[in-house]
Amino acid sequence: MRFSAAEMLMLAALLACSGVLFWLRFHRVIRRIREAKPDAAFHLFPLAPRIRDFVSEVLLQARVIRQRPLPGLAHALVFWGFCAFALVTANHLAAAFGFSFLAPRGIYADAAALFAIAVGVSITGLFVRRFVVRPKALGELSPESGVIALLIFVLMATYLAAWWMEPSSAAAKPLWWTHTLALLIFLPLIPHTKHLHLILSPLTVFLSRGGFSNIPPLAGDDDFGLDTGKDLTRIVALQAYSCVECGRCTEHCPAANTGKVLDPKKIALGMREYLNEFGAASEEPLLGKYLSQEAAFQCTTCGACEFQCPVGVEHLPMIVGLRRGAVNTGRWEDQYGTKLFLALERQGNALGFAGVERTKFIEKQQLPFFDGTQDYCLWLGCMGAYDPRGREIIAAFAQVMTHLGASFGVLSKERCTGDPARRLGNDLLFQQLAEENLKSLAEAKVTRIVSICPHCVRTISTDWKEHGDAPPIEHHTEFMARHRDRFPAVTSSRRIVYHDPCYLGRYRDVYDPPRETLAAAGQLIDPPRARERSFCCGAGGGLAFLGEETGTRVSHNRAKELADTGADVVAAACPFCNTMFRDALPAVSSAPPQLLDIAQIVAASLSGAGPRPASAYPKE
Repeated sequence: MRFSAAEMLMLAALLACSGVLFWLRFHRVIRRIREAKPDAAFHLFPLAPRIRDFVSEVLLQARVIRQRPLPGLAHALVFWGFCAFALVTANHLAAAFGFSFLAPRGIYADAAALFAIAVGVSITGLFVRRFVVRPKALGELSPESGVIALLIFVLMATYLAAWWMEPSSAAAKPLWWTHTLALLIFLPLIPHTKHLHLILSPLTVFLSRGGFSNIPPLAGDDDFGLDTGKDLTRIVALQAYSCVECGRCTEHCPAANTGKVLDPKKIALGMREYLNEFGAASEEPLLGKYLSQEAAFQCTTCGACEFQCPVGVEHLPMIVGLRRGAVNTGRWEDQYGTKLFLALERQGNALGFAGVERTKFIEKQQLPFFDGTQDYCLWLGCMGAYDPRGREIIAAFAQVMTHLGASFGVLSKERCTGDPARRLGNDLLFQQLAEENLKSLAEAKVTRIVSICPHCVRTISTDWKEHGDAPPIEHHTEFMARHRDRFPAVTSSRRIVYHDPCYLGRYRDVYDPPRETLAAAGQLIDPPRARERSFCCGAGGGLAFLGEETGTRVSHNRAKELADTGADVVAAACPFCNTMFRDALPAVSSAPPQLLDIAQIVAASLSGAGPRPASAYPKE
């Protein structure tokens, strides 16, 4: 197929026009991102984890497929098809100027034809899903999505038709031009639509903050969080423009599922709209036209949104950043929040009790104080020291540890880890609590910690690092799972449904240890939403202390799902979950299942077994 000088000149003009139209929009996006300030404490190295995540999540599309298998596979095939067509497209355009480097028929051309079929089928399926099936999570219909889908289909169909026929055929050149025009129209549309993620999301994944829900430290005394456009960072801006609007975050968000204002997708899109209108140098408050303060403070920080996102958007640092901006500048006024902060500051615990109540509980249970000789420091936490349910769990776990011959002690003085202050954006209070606790642990010469609370485990192991190094800490379900073969065998036909706590599962990736321990106590079953997809109890992010919810209560939504399994026992592994379900289960079921922590289930199996001396087991 030969091209005249006029055709080559016209193609060159069209290419230039398409490229200019693309750049006119794309360079504005790049400018917005570059205008934002650098992220505090961001480090590019080490590269190995970044390369691993890039290969897994971008090249292999692992998260896209794993979390939505059928539509995920369709998206993956489209992505792989685009990768395969990079050379085809380059050859297609070069051929018009006499520089073709791929044979019309050959191994690569034939492989591209197979990809074209796969992409054509996939894009048709995705079109039907968006415009006919219309899942609620996808949101409003986007005409641009239909146009893009049509262009992709045309590109694949014209390639297949040209591949099938002889190059000398009379229809070859019209097909070539049809393919070319579809390509030239497609290019400038990319930066104007959500399909901008095709370019930005590989960077977003590679340049993540690392770790799950990694809240960046504040950059000095003048950093109050995300208050105005000047506070937006380049990572936040990059992620805002990378959002593909797929609705996975919305679909799994406990707030969005129970009638709240919060929609995590709109947090990212709100950041984008703000940047488009005001830019990253603006002093216009972030919470206002495009972002809602009410929505920001409805987040349970369960992490379902961030876990589900296929393009690397980190919603939780955005939301906590907005909370920081509101709290640290005094824009957030909430009587429950004020009461919580005062309780943490004055009493050192989120429930507002005097420290003497903790001492009374320790003496009543005859818990030993840590003196530096024991294997473990048993961290009580606010719930374990003051909440009735939490105290029952501590008593049961202490019984388990005594049975195992593992020596332990509790601190004479222990303050809240600062988890609710951290998640609600009060960094000064969090810092005070963290530093006081770190000092107490150092003075007591603690070398290992075990806790019944996943929130305490996360805060101590991760968040405290900004202010010092804490001893290694593990959750009590991890501890019990390591010793599960030392517990008495129990023959029971009772059905046990296990609820995965967000801060143990998604945050810590601990799913099997609790189940391994429970397997010996009865018939273990999972609710419909389990493991990585577990639904929040509603207590996280400080919401346990912020009064009544609007809409349906998150705890009631989850409790009904647990009760509907027909289980005899709901097994929890977090004192917050336990407390939330204590009221929720009777509210949603006329015959609610028994609610127990895993430690209570194990402790019950020890009845009559008697304590085991430390010499009976190897030293930890």
